[in-house]
Amino acid sequence: MLDRLQTLEDRYNKLNEMLSDPEVISDMDKLREYSKEQSGLEDVVQSYREYKDASTQLKDAKEMLEDNLDDEMYEMVKAEISELAETKEDLEEKMRILLLPKDPNDDKNVFMEIRGAAGGDEAALFAGDLYRMYSRYAENQGWKTEVMEAHSTGVGGYKEIVFMINGNGAYSKLKYENGAHRVQRVPETESGGRIHTSTATVAVLPEAAEVEIDIHEKDIRVDTFASSGPGGQSVNTTMSAVRLTHEPTGTVVSIQDEKSQIKNKEKAMKVLRARIYDKYQQEAQAEYDETRKSAVGTGDRSERIRTYNFPQTRVTDHRIGLTLQKLDQILQGKLDEFIDALLVEEQTKRLEQIGE
Repeated sequence: MLDRLQTLEDRYNKLNEMLSDPEVISDMDKLREYSKEQSGLEDVVQSYREYKDASTQLKDAKEMLEDNLDDEMYEMVKAEISELAETKEDLEEKMRILLLPKDPNDDKNVFMEIRGAAGGDEAALFAGDLYRMYSRYAENQGWKTEVMEAHSTGVGGYKEIVFMINGNGAYSKLKYENGAHRVQRVPETESGGRIHTSTATVAVLPEAAEVEIDIHEKDIRVDTFASSGPGGQSVNTTMSAVRLTHEPTGTVVSIQDEKSQIKNKEKAMKVLRARIYDKYQQEAQAEYDETRKSAVGTGDRSERIRTYNFPQTRVTDHRIGLTLQKLDQILQGKLDEFIDALLVEEQTKRLEQIGE
């Protein structure tokens, strides 16, 4: 591990030199490429330097114990050795995590697709709650949200809503949200006060660049139609809505959010590319059953991952057994406790696999 860390530090230093080179500074592509690589190495190199510093101090402190020290100084040095040894151990663990293979999608923007599932109108209302929760989380992170397509129920809920979140590292945080989310609450329309259980599904897809997936125009069927609102009524007499069908995979995307057919087609292509990319990824992952089962939150999307219990104001993530009595805060987008815990669980399992 230390040899690898030294290699990374050498590369980091070399990148520093290259980023000061006038030829690189004048080449925007190289400048962007090297800056991104350097940024990706910064955390692990900083930790490695702290580790080397702690190791040197620890060695010097141990050598001091061999000198003729008075009792007070001897105890002070022993305490320092204990503290430095703990720091060194913590840094070793941190570096192991930083050296884990990075998900190539982690830095990407994401498309989120939320659909009301079991529970009729109540499921659609819950889908709306989830959309607002993720929108607020994105806002808290300084990310931007753009609705691509929405099929509202007219009562504040959504049968389906597809939206894009633009922000550095969006996928790394939100990929754990894949799965079925369950809500337990008394519907506003329920006069008897009985608790209903409804579900909504969430899919998180990394944005795919054109260079990552090759989609041929001849494989896409384009249909245009007039957009419609809740209940199917026509809201636009022009043929602005667009449906794209990728015939080799059967993937279909319909977008009617914009008044312009061109803009709807652009949006539809982004979503289509992400869905096809995700489909190929899922198929590739399926070949590694054991790896897939050990992953946290990136497996079967029909799996129930979280329950939101309104009467008891609690939210439980079933994958890690974490329950928080903070329902109101979580629905306001304060998801960090869950996301951080899921990230730690994922890292722990991956370290265990490497150990085995």
